[in-house]
Amino acid sequence: MKTIILILLLMSGNAIKPQEGFQMDFLSTSADVAIGGGAAGAGKTFTLLMEGGRNIGVNGYAGVIFRKTYPQIKAPGGLWDTSKLIYNVVRGRQIESAHEWRFPCNSKIKFSHLEYEKNVYDWQGSQIPFIGMDELTHFSEKMFTYLLSRNRSTCGVKPYFRATCNPDPDSWVADFISWWICQDDKSPLYGYPLADRAGKLRYFMKESDEFIWGDTKQEVIDKCQNTINELLEADPEINPQDLIKSATFIPGDIYGNKELLRKDPAYLANLLAQSEEDQLRLLKGNWKIKLGGDDLINFTKLKDCFGNEYLKGGRKFITADIALKGSDLLVIGVWDGFRLIDIFIESKSKGDKVIDTLKMAARKYGIPQSHILYDDDGAGSFIDGFIKNARAFKNGSKALNGENYKNLKCQCYFKMADRINKGGYSIAPEVLKKVVNGKTVEKHLIDERRAIKREKPDSDGKLAVISKEKMKDIIKHSPDFMDMWMMREWFEMVNILFDESENYSKQNLGIF
Repeated sequence: MKTIILILLLMSGNAIKPQEGFQMDFLSTSADVAIGGGAAGAGKTFTLLMEGGRNIGVNGYAGVIFRKTYPQIKAPGGLWDTSKLIYNVVRGRQIESAHEWRFPCNSKIKFSHLEYEKNVYDWQGSQIPFIGMDELTHFSEKMFTYLLSRNRSTCGVKPYFRATCNPDPDSWVADFISWWICQDDKSPLYGYPLADRAGKLRYFMKESDEFIWGDTKQEVIDKCQNTINELLEADPEINPQDLIKSATFIPGDIYGNKELLRKDPAYLANLLAQSEEDQLRLLKGNWKIKLGGDDLINFTKLKDCFGNEYLKGGRKFITADIALKGSDLLVIGVWDGFRLIDIFIESKSKGDKVIDTLKMAARKYGIPQSHILYDDDGAGSFIDGFIKNARAFKNGSKALNGENYKNLKCQCYFKMADRINKGGYSIAPEVLKKVVNGKTVEKHLIDERRAIKREKPDSDGKLAVISKEKMKDIIKHSPDFMDMWMMREWFEMVNILFDESENYSKQNLGIF
């Protein structure tokens, strides 16, 4: 039977209470750890705040609700703004400088950030009866497990942990809740929450950095007997049952949030306007299917580049991804504006062959040396001695113009992808038909597109593509054609006339 929901507030004559479905189910579970949501618009944040306020009438009760950063807490319509709709009504006193609410019964609810793993030690020694984590997938597994150890109570409230999230197939959370999600990739339900398991309790203990699961506490105890015996030797008074936590996953979606649909019907329209992958994830709550949401280059738009005859010519350039030996290819592209009009490819080349090919291409198309850009990392470094006015491209140098990218290579890839996705490139048919290593250039480009993916932003929030090693894991070789292509964007960013008499600042151009 569902437990009684303690929060029933009155504000301007309207009851503030959980809606039937996800909100009621989430607030009714007896699990030690409950994770809720799995789709946008379910009312997850509002429900988490209601849960935090359940025990504010208990003397000494304290709750902490975490977000990844403080700006996320204070964002318009976020945790802090939403909390005012609830906690003001129950005579809460807001201490905005501390991001904290205090209540008449000597109880409080605090909002805090947890941006880095080292921040968890700020809570060393704490006893927190209620812990909430908004957008759990934004936090690491270590953050979760450490805070779980702080989930203790001396005020009489049984400690409990609540979290909300949207689906993230790459997160540790996807593994943690996998029992509640269909794992059969042959099933039409693959990746979706299983209705007959929603809200059901399972039990777990962490042993040797692994979550050990069971349908009962005793099943987990039996699986972790060695670890439990060691603990009993140290303290015979320990009750093994107390070492096991219960957990559940409760799915929700926008269709159960009638209030949101009534007040903001356009929100559903916004979700329907998203990409196919984002609809599956945010609207339908799918935890498994990935349609390349981290791909930079849209497949259909790449195919458009194989036409796009409307693009006119412009200044001519050469970009060269240099390789001498090994599995990488020497790829030299000739550009007329944003149209790739010729390409020269060698599987294995000596240095003199590289120089001869570059000079031949420049003569053939009337391209000055200063319009030649070559990859200066490793094999390409010798070119400067033979083509003195050619420009060197250093992948790891700083992004140009102070833009927020990890390095120059990442910057060029993002800008290249944006131009492709807007129909700003074309490739001549004769280029696409050239064959190397048994595949046409067209097939090489289609294959390499899969490896050009976003990396998750670093601690500074800089945009990045995945590492060359990760790219090779996907396509089993270096993306030589795409590397040649992304270098074309450098000429647009430096914003100079390429007059041979002009003095260039190598520092400003990312040239070293």
